[in-house]
Amino acid sequence: MLPGIDRLIIGFDRALRTLCGPAVSLRPVPGENLPNLELSAAEKRHAAALMRVNHSGEVCAQALYQGQALTARDDTVRKTLERAAAEETEHLAWTAQRIGELGGRVSVLNPFFYTGSFAIGALSGLLGDKWNMGFLAETERQVEGHLDGHLEQLPAQDEKSRAIVAQMKEDEARHADTALARGAAELPGPVKQAMRISSRLMTLSTYRV
Repeated sequence: MLPGIDRLIIGFDRALRTLCGPAVSLRPVPGENLPNLELSAAEKRHAAALMRVNHSGEVCAQALYQGQALTARDDTVRKTLERAAAEETEHLAWTAQRIGELGGRVSVLNPFFYTGSFAIGALSGLLGDKWNMGFLAETERQVEGHLDGHLEQLPAQDEKSRAIVAQMKEDEARHADTALARGAAELPGPVKQAMRISSRLMTLSTYRV
């Protein structure tokens, strides 16, 4: 069943807000009360680049979940995706704020990643709700592993960035558990591998650009 024109308009509005407008968080920014410890110029550049990668990952997540919700067949599945997207909006706000504090900038590649992720999400929704949830679960598993790696790479004294990443990791794990509870199908191995390769390409490019 094709989405109605009202949902298409809402989706377009969300895309503009994700790419052009400042994200807003209803929750406090994790670590905002922690001391702002001194970082060297090199450490700041590295931390800002890692947070830029995380910000672009959240742009992709927004697009993915919005695409999935647009073509989801079941209202419960759609609401699950919309709730996940709402929390990803908070992640966008947190990472954008931290990038600014570190003197960095968000990636200029975000519009391209958004477009591709939205198309993939819409396609997964058309395949059926169990595959839709399966895609959500696998995405969150891979993001959780990616965030683990960033916790290892961030400077030990950058407590503010580490607090943000740790909370994001907790949220992603909960999204994966919710998807599994909704009957997520296990994705084929080649699909998982393709997702890892795509994520790796995004990481390498947005770290620098």
